[in-house]
Amino acid sequence: MVSRTSTAERVAGVLRTRIAEGFFLPGVRLSEHDIGSALGVSRNTLREAFRLLTHERLLTHELNRGVFVRVLPVEDVVDLYKVRKVVECSAVRAVTEKPPTFAKLARLVEDGRVAERSERWQDLGTANIRFHSALAELSGSERIDELMRGILAELRLVFHMMADPRRFHEPYLKRNAEILERLEAGDGLGAEKLLAQYLTDAENQLVEAYAERSP
Repeated sequence: MVSRTSTAERVAGVLRTRIAEGFFLPGVRLSEHDIGSALGVSRNTLREAFRLLTHERLLTHELNRGVFVRVLPVEDVVDLYKVRKVVECSAVRAVTEKPPTFAKLARLVEDGRVAERSERWQDLGTANIRFHSALAELSGSERIDELMRGILAELRLVFHMMADPRRFHEPYLKRNAEILERLEAGDGLGAEKLLAQYLTDAENQLVEAYAERSP
């Protein structure tokens, strides 16, 4: 028999993916009734899943109002990119030959191109997030994979600060392809250099977007 905790972890995983892929936007209130009915789980199980995601800083509970998707402050943006630079850069730095997961990485870059051609900028953002998750997977660590799932889900909340998603996501598609080329050649150090600058530029762009929205 599956325990309530195990079921709650599964539900939390589903909701985490929905947040990472942009189905639930920052500031949105999550309905216990609607989500519980859709997933076929009890209120207690769902509340445990909410608790897990609150601990991961994806949700926030407001007394007498309910559970909401968290709106991240700019300080979290800086911290998230600090973690990304450590994790992703170390993962690609270790590459000395064409990675066994190269086909997956190439497919994710192509998914981005398909989204770009049809001007589906949200889907382009999703392909981008999945590409960078796959970069972290080069480390071969399940713990790092788990860490990155949470980091990238939080980042999706940050990306919604960009008023023009095309302006934010489209330029990085080419840069993903350039990183992919370095990985195909087994040039981990070259890929790391490109990735470090990529992450710095993205962080600066997001921080500027926060400043523009400040009163």
